[in-house]
Amino acid sequence: MRPLPAPFDDIAAGRSTRIGLRSSALLGARLLTKDLAFPRSEREAFGLTGLLPDRVLTIDEQVDLELEHLRVKSDPLEQYIGLAALQDRNATLYYRLLAQHAAEFLPIVYTPTVGRACQEFSHIIRRTRGLWITPHDVDRIPQLLRHSPYDDVRLIVVTDNERILGLGDQGAGGMAIPIGKLALYTAASGIHPALTLPVSLDVGTDNPFLLADPLYLGHREPRLRGAAYDTLVEAFVEGVAATWPGCVIQWEDFKQANALRILDRYRDRICSFNDDIQGTAAVVLGGVLAAMRLLGEPLISQQFVIVGAGAAGIGIARLLRMALLADGATADDAQAAIAVVDSRGLVHTGRTDLDADKRAVARPADRLAADGFAGSGASTDATEPGLHDVVRTLRPTILIGATGRPGTFDEPLIASLAAGAARPIVMPLSNPTSSSEALPSDVLRWSDGRALVATGSPFAAVDLDGRRHEIGQANNVFVFPGLGLGAIVSEATSMPDELFLVAARALADEVSPERLAGGALYPPVEELRSVTRAVALAVAGSAVATGVAGLPDASALDVVVDAAMWWPDYVPYLVADDRRVRNL
Repeated sequence: MRPLPAPFDDIAAGRSTRIGLRSSALLGARLLTKDLAFPRSEREAFGLTGLLPDRVLTIDEQVDLELEHLRVKSDPLEQYIGLAALQDRNATLYYRLLAQHAAEFLPIVYTPTVGRACQEFSHIIRRTRGLWITPHDVDRIPQLLRHSPYDDVRLIVVTDNERILGLGDQGAGGMAIPIGKLALYTAASGIHPALTLPVSLDVGTDNPFLLADPLYLGHREPRLRGAAYDTLVEAFVEGVAATWPGCVIQWEDFKQANALRILDRYRDRICSFNDDIQGTAAVVLGGVLAAMRLLGEPLISQQFVIVGAGAAGIGIARLLRMALLADGATADDAQAAIAVVDSRGLVHTGRTDLDADKRAVARPADRLAADGFAGSGASTDATEPGLHDVVRTLRPTILIGATGRPGTFDEPLIASLAAGAARPIVMPLSNPTSSSEALPSDVLRWSDGRALVATGSPFAAVDLDGRRHEIGQANNVFVFPGLGLGAIVSEATSMPDELFLVAARALADEVSPERLAGGALYPPVEELRSVTRAVALAVAGSAVATGVAGLPDASALDVVVDAAMWWPDYVPYLVADDRRVRNL
């Protein structure tokens, strides 16, 4: 991995560094300031004397002070605003707090609170961050990219704002998602923020509430579609490749058709991935593989039902099939092991309403009779085997929800599932919490406490019949920071499917026997950095093995990964001879 640009190379390595800013310019530079932690010698050397109170705090004391500020706020959205203000003022302190208190503040920085932040974005914004690209900018994207405060961007999270969590089109408010994801990248993987850039492709909105809001800050036009939309995305990709060759692009919260199409179009042209499709799939597979460790069962003995045939559901089905094949299943057996259900019912090849993406994960119509479904064959009406029929007939062991519809998993469904599996695995994945397909407490009660439950949103442990059931969170944060870090340190040119398979296996290996014994299929958030390191090592190693890495071999990957994982802390400053000022 090539060095960071100065002065961040020294800062990330924990070395003394020369700084050319002084006085108020240094105090206001969010990536360089120490605020109240500037020692007296630096206050004198950099013209800060008199600009700060007399007391010098340590960074740990600063964290305690910020915790005091945040914990008196009872509204999570107010805590979100407070954290955003800290990120604007002192980035090092912000990332230190987030890294040390991830379990407490991850639900604030990201789901579920970030959903409210997206909805209220135009009314809570204090300072802009990142890059906004509208249809008017299609011919000048490289110029806009060079307006970024950073010269060497290596990771971009970009959204077009159309499918924000389970909330749909949030227009300009969707920018809170890339901002939040990149905050988690730095907290979890130590990728220095000077290497990252959040981007919004603000192509308009079809949300009538936003268009009617006189204070809405986004591009106030109907959402761009068709050839003009594709031209803008192409110009963005070309602009990034020309400005920052090798930059990793994470596609985020694009609606299904665009998400899958963009992923497939660019995955071999640039180093990119879609977290909603591939990251979610890797997290789900990681939880399933952890469950297999607990149950002592092979993956190829499982029967899966995935409810929801959007981008996430299709991505999960794709990676599960790959994992089954890798474990020795035949192509026919792998196909038979996975059933996908959408709003009309079972997705099978006899249906005439399927698009190409759904057809790729559809169950063969010619096997429906053997499965036990009545009236099998080509279908042109609305009568398809429904979710309850599918569970009752196929007797799955694993039920995965990616619908965005609360209450999809009801008591009869879970009871039917539990009747056919000794320890059913139930994953209501939809975010935010209000969109979860079922509450863990209900799933456990309906399954007589036998289910292993993992959720997309955070839920507390459940006490049932004298036993405590830990609820692991199938949070993409366990995977995407390691994917990005592994791609960056290995200088990957693309991200083939093998990288997501090894990421899932690495995640599964990080779940301790104690967590599994308590019913949790994922590590605690407190172990996020160690999990990220394991995933990054696996991903980088796979990139080398598959020939997509710029590194010649994997012999020193642990050293490279460790060196790339910045721990937010202050380093000693020396006065630079060059006093040129740049607001960082």
